[in-house]
Amino acid sequence: MKIAMVYDMIYPFNVGGAEARNYLLAKELIKRGHEVHFFGAKLWKGQDVITYDGIIMHGVYTSKSLYKNSRRSYDEPIIFALKLIRPLFREEFDLVDCTAFPFFHAFVCKLYSVFKKIPLILTWHEVWSDYWTYYIGFKGCFGRFIEKIASKMSKSHIVVSERTKLRLLMINKSAKITVVSNALQLDIISSVPKSEERYDLIFCGRLLPHKNVDLLIKSVRILKEEFPSISCLIIGSGPEKERLVALANRLGVDKNVAFKNFLTKQEEVYSYLKSSKIFVFPSILEGFGIVVIEAMACGLPVVGVSHKWNAAEDIINDNKAGFVVEQSPIVVAERISFLLRNKRTYNKISKNNLSKSKKYSVEKVARRIERIYEGLL
Repeated sequence: MKIAMVYDMIYPFNVGGAEARNYLLAKELIKRGHEVHFFGAKLWKGQDVITYDGIIMHGVYTSKSLYKNSRRSYDEPIIFALKLIRPLFREEFDLVDCTAFPFFHAFVCKLYSVFKKIPLILTWHEVWSDYWTYYIGFKGCFGRFIEKIASKMSKSHIVVSERTKLRLLMINKSAKITVVSNALQLDIISSVPKSEERYDLIFCGRLLPHKNVDLLIKSVRILKEEFPSISCLIIGSGPEKERLVALANRLGVDKNVAFKNFLTKQEEVYSYLKSSKIFVFPSILEGFGIVVIEAMACGLPVVGVSHKWNAAEDIINDNKAGFVVEQSPIVVAERISFLLRNKRTYNKISKNNLSKSKKYSVEKVARRIERIYEGLL
C-alpha cells in the first residue's frame, strides 16, 4: 500500500504523542513492505520533500509559531490546510490516515478521498468537546462546532483509548470506531543504558497549562520536608516553562528541580527515565498518554491524577501501573513518599510494569493498523 499520514507536526522535528505514534507506525509499516508519506509543517532546512528513516516527508508550509500565549495558534491550522491541497493532490495514494486535530486539514483530506475515490481514516488522540470552553472560554463554541463537523468527514475512525472512543461517540453517535493503543519500540527501550544522572522523580512532556506541572513542583516543596535532597527532573519545552522555573525559585526548590528542554533523541529520554525512580504525570487532558507506557517499559511506577479528560488515568489503573490520585499537591506527595519508603511495593509495581508494557509493542500495534487499512481497500 501507498499510505499518506497527515498531521501538521512531524517527528522527530517536533516531539509529541501523535507525532511519535505516526513515526513508529510508519517505520514498522515500511518494514512490512508499504510506502509511507508524511504531510506536515516543514521544520527542517533544505528541500521541501525529504526521506527520513525510509519515510517520505512533505513539508507543506513553514511553521512560524505553534503556540501563542500558551495556546495553539489559530491561524497555523488554517494555513496548513490551505497549503496542503497542492502537494497532496499531486500524489496518488491507496489510503489517507489523517490525525483529526487540529481539524481543518481533515476537510482537505476528505476532498482528496472523494476526488481520488480512496478510503479516509480519521485518527483521534483526543476529543476535546467540553474542554474547549475550559481552554478558550465562550470562543470554545466555535472549536466544538469545527471538531463535530470534522468528525463527520469519515465513517472510519481510529482512537487510541476507550475513553477517547466514548468522547468521540458524544459528538458523532454513528461513527465506526476501532480502538488501537499507542505503541512502543521495546527493543530500543531495553537496549538503552541508564543515565549517569540520578533523579527521584521525573516528568516528560510539553509544558502547557493542562499538563499541570506546577502540581509536581508544589509536591516537591512538600516532600522536601521529609526528603531534603529529593531530586526532580522536568523534560520538556513550551510556553509554561518560564512560569514553572519562577515557581520553583519562589517555593525554594530550584536546587531540587532540574529542567531540560526536549531531547534530540528519544533514547536520551529513556536513559533519564531508567535512572529515575518514579514517573509523575499530573496532566488533566490526555487521549492516551504515551509517555506513561514508556515509563512503564523503563520499570517506573507512575503517579497520575484523576480527571474526566484524562485517559492516562485508565492506562495506569488498568495496568496497575501505580497510583491515580486527586489533584492535590499534598496527596501526590503522600503517594510519592509511600513509594519511596516501601521498597516491596515499589519493586512489585516496577516488575509488573516491565511485563505489562510488552502488550504495546509496535509490531503488534502495526499489525492491527495494517489489517484495518486492508479491510477498507
